[in-house]
Parts: sequence; C-alpha cells; structure tokens
Amino acid sequence: MMDDQLTTLLRQVAAREVSIKDARKALEGVELDEETYARAVDHGVFNAAEPGTVVSARLAPSGASALVVMLFVWGIFWTVYWVGSMVYGLLNGWDQQQLSYHLFITFLTLIIMGVVYMKWVLPDLIVVKYERAKFIPEHQQRHEVKDWHEYRI
Repeated sequence: MMDDQLTTLLRQVAAREVSIKDARKALEGVELDEETYARAVDHGVFNAAEPGTVVSARLAPSGASALVVMLFVWGIFWTVYWVGSMVYGLLNGWDQQQLSYHLFITFLTLIIMGVVYMKWVLPDLIVVKYERAKFIPEHQQRHEVKDWHEYRI
C-alpha cells in the first residue's frame, strides 16, 4: 500500500487523531498542477510493468454496498420466479413461445447479475505476464548425447 505523507495524514484524519483544520494547515503550501497530475497518470498507465507485477485499479470497495446486495437479492428472486413458472409451464403443456420467453427472461436476469458482479464486486487486479516464444529454438547437442529423435518420412 501507499505510505506517503498524504495517505498517512488522511488516515490520521479518518481516525480522528488529527483535526481537519490541522490537516488543511499542513497541506497549505502543496499544489498539484494539471501537468504534474497528467504526467503521474500517464506514468501509471503507459509504462510497461515488470513481469509478475500485480496491478490494482480498484478505487473503493463497492461489492458490499447496499445497492449491489439489493440487486443480487432482486436477481435471485426473479430468477427463481421465472424458472419456477417455466417448470410449471412445462408440466402443464404451455406452448414453446411462452416457455422460451420465460427462459429468455431467466437468462437476462442472470446476465444482469453477472455484469454487476464483474463490474462492482470482482477486484480489478491484473497480473502482468509476458508471452513466451511460440517456437522451440534449435536443439543443441550436449556432450554428444542425443536426447531427441528426428523422424523423416
């Protein structure tokens, strides 16, 4: 995590160890112009990362927010409703058009829940990996021992 002075100051304000007035006074002479801000963003976006680096683009945890939880409760309710009505229709001989509508609405609800899950619940972590060569370099013989066979037709 970041342990710069600003983050430390913000944590102290959040913990009520430092008052807001004192924090403002400490940051009085600090200025961040637009060019410096753009350069910092470009540095994080356009510079190549080392292999094995974990890059996190998450700003705030929102997977536990009330809106996301309510959407999942809503989605589970309607999925159970539409699947139940489709099974009822299968047992009572409804026509294919009605059954396909119920199946469509079930899948649509699941897709909406999946999109919300991917957008607001899953962490935005990227593990940087570089691809390896797609060819095998020419095999070198070591100590005159062949450990491979060359088949010809």
